[in-house]
Amino acid sequence: MRARLEALIEEMLDGQILLAEALSEFEKLYIKKALSRNKHHLSKTARALGVHRNTISKRVAAYQQESRPLTRAAKGGAR
Repeated sequence: MRARLEALIEEMLDGQILLAEALSEFEKLYIKKALSRNKHHLSKTARALGVHRNTISKRVAAYQQESRPLTRAAKGGAR
């Protein structure tokens, strides 16, 4: 696994991915995969990851907020 991670890191560095972006994407995918394995049960997922359920809940809410398209009013284009 270490060799695969090192290869991925090399690829990300070549693509000039910033550390903050890499960590954020890793966390997001890690949590999404864990949620999927636990049938989207927050408490079971939190236990599996060793964090509090509220942490998972807040992160999931933030991910959902990121993926929502802006409404016309939020864009400043309301008429």
